[in-house]
Amino acid sequence: MSLGLDLAFDDAQEAIGATLRQFCADRLSDAAVKAQAAGLQREIWRELAELGVLALATPEGEGGALELVAAVESLGAAVFPGPVAATCFAAQVLSQAERRRVISGEALVAVSDSAAAGSEPRLVPFATQADLFVEVAGDRAFLAEPGGAVEPVDTLGGEVWGRVVLRRGAELAGVARARVVHDLVLAAYTAAAGLRLVDDTAEHAKARRQFGRSIGEFQAVAHPLADSWMQLVSGQELARAAAFDFDAGDLAKARLRAGAARIAAARAGVETAHTCHQLFGAIGITLEGPVFRVSRRLRQLASQPPDDSPAREALLADFGL
Repeated sequence: MSLGLDLAFDDAQEAIGATLRQFCADRLSDAAVKAQAAGLQREIWRELAELGVLALATPEGEGGALELVAAVESLGAAVFPGPVAATCFAAQVLSQAERRRVISGEALVAVSDSAAAGSEPRLVPFATQADLFVEVAGDRAFLAEPGGAVEPVDTLGGEVWGRVVLRRGAELAGVARARVVHDLVLAAYTAAAGLRLVDDTAEHAKARRQFGRSIGEFQAVAHPLADSWMQLVSGQELARAAAFDFDAGDLAKARLRAGAARIAAARAGVETAHTCHQLFGAIGITLEGPVFRVSRRLRQLASQPPDDSPAREALLADFGL
């Protein structure tokens, strides 16, 4: 999968990213990120929707997948809370009326993998606050509704999810497109969050001194950070390439690149979290510390539903395996 593309954003896409960076700086304090344990702040989510971000790559949006990636990279760098990738998935499969509720921020959507048995409770992101539920089973998706009370569950990423039995309803169309959009958005967000963590750790390494030198001067510190940066940028570039293919109408190529981007970004994100924890020391894994809100989000994103098995199968098939 050779990338013979200029993957730099154009002026309009750069402007989208700059707008979202300013929005996050103005509205998303560290305290707001840490407050996810009390549930997603719907006011901030609606403000994000008012900027048109959730409508990108939909019939109602004023931009395609590349504009969406430009926006999501800024959200990832700020560790913006909420079901960003899941909302983008749902916006591709829901009916027009339901989609408009979701992309306007009026309704919050929860996306879940299918349970092994229909009556088996499953852990669903943001189930305690969701207004709409979508169940994904391979290349099929269905509207769903809770079959009982939702049990709140605290998660590693600092978000409140829920354990619930879902009852399957009407089947939804457009799952192939939805998976592409979901995977490239998840990859773009993960890579940007990982790069934020690398930047924060590099600043720490410049300031922290041992043996009369900043620890960033030692190869055992600098080289792992450089490796993390390269792996994360690879995932980021694959997400941009997938968005280019999606906007060009080449869904098959977009599916492969989006799947590769998700897998690459997830692995790079988890490894980056591990590396940066080591370089920060104990403060790197304290709730009050400067980076744990980023690294724990990276770890959770790696197991975000719907799972990546279709992407892995498509990639293996492309290699004849």
